[in-house]
Amino acid sequence: MDHAIRLKRLKFRAWHRGVREADLMIGGFFDAHHLDWSAEELDWFEALLEEQDVDIMGWAIGSIPCPPEWDGAMMQAMRGLNYVQVPK
Repeated sequence: MDHAIRLKRLKFRAWHRGVREADLMIGGFFDAHHLDWSAEELDWFEALLEEQDVDIMGWAIGSIPCPPEWDGAMMQAMRGLNYVQVPK
């Protein structure tokens, strides 16, 4: 798949989770970091989007333990996100 098309699809999926809070956290994380991601990091994020929103949010805020397969540099970056630009 073309890289630009892949990014557009990931952005849409990140910002259209079905719950506003998840949209802001996951979509905001994508917007803040995707330009610096390698192909492997894009793969990680794409796979993460298959998980339940409540799980992703719980792992990111630390309210539930994060499984080892998701706990790494990318999840640490998500945990460090402290500001999200809300699209108009």
